[in-house]
Amino acid sequence: MNAALHPRQALFDEGDAATLLPVVDHYCGVEARMRKSLELQAQMGPVFDITLDCEDGAPIGGEVEHAALVAELLNSPLNKHGRVGARVHPLDHASFEADVDALISKAGAKLAYLMVPKPRSANEVADACDFIDATCARHGVKQPPVHTLIETHGALREVQQIAAHPRIESLSFGLMDFVSAHRGAIPRSGLTVQGQFNHPLVVRAKLEIAAAAHTHAKTPSHCVVTEFKNAAALQEAATRAAREFGYTRMWSIHPNQIQPIIDAFAPSVAEIDEAVEILQAAQAAHWAPIQHRDSLHDRASYRFFWHLLQRAHGTSQPLPVEIRQAWFGTA
Repeated sequence: MNAALHPRQALFDEGDAATLLPVVDHYCGVEARMRKSLELQAQMGPVFDITLDCEDGAPIGGEVEHAALVAELLNSPLNKHGRVGARVHPLDHASFEADVDALISKAGAKLAYLMVPKPRSANEVADACDFIDATCARHGVKQPPVHTLIETHGALREVQQIAAHPRIESLSFGLMDFVSAHRGAIPRSGLTVQGQFNHPLVVRAKLEIAAAAHTHAKTPSHCVVTEFKNAAALQEAATRAAREFGYTRMWSIHPNQIQPIIDAFAPSVAEIDEAVEILQAAQAAHWAPIQHRDSLHDRASYRFFWHLLQRAHGTSQPLPVEIRQAWFGTA
């Protein structure tokens, strides 16, 4: 392997690239399912994130106890890889501040991120981040990254400002709440695998969220597929989200969805082979322009192929040993 500059050094300015997150964000809120998901992650490795749910997972009247349970699981030996986050209640919910305080005070060092749902504006996102940061300062805990859901009219209207906030790491599309917010104007079919990729209002939302995320080097995360027993539907949705809509991450709500999403977001063997050939030749040329198979390449295309290899590594695709060692620091 040529000892020239690493692709990150040669192709990007400092702070130019988004944080690389696992391509699956797996949601669970019931204790048995949370424990099962943690056990699965411990076995598979950090190829998917887990979001323990304090919003929909908490029974009404049991919010305090549920937040304590989530903190306990964050601190447990099952959190082996440090890729477990939590979703709190919305900013205007009575349990928001209690959720944040409990999680930060009891398990702040273990949080991979906090997910804030249902903001109605960029100001609400900023207020939520301010409270999270103040809570971290009060308890002497490092600030976790903040993720947020775009699922209201106001959040979609101000999605560029939300994506620009320095504390935001990822934007997720909340399909079901977004469709419901249209008061029946989007039909039930808009929630299905076919409808969510065809209805113009839903398509517009997906594209604007992905564009805003990429504009500000944040991670766009695609919504759930509720037909969790339909493997073909999940495969179609994940493939379209990754290949057509520009999403680099996707929600899972059932363990059986995790591997198919990873597979759909992973580059093909042919794509990986081409990227390796081009980047090795580019590095040998000290990142000057090259010709490869009758095509010219320079740093613009090198960046594309480097992102592709990063995604291959993040989805545990086979890479040549010399590439893994020199560029990813793994054997």
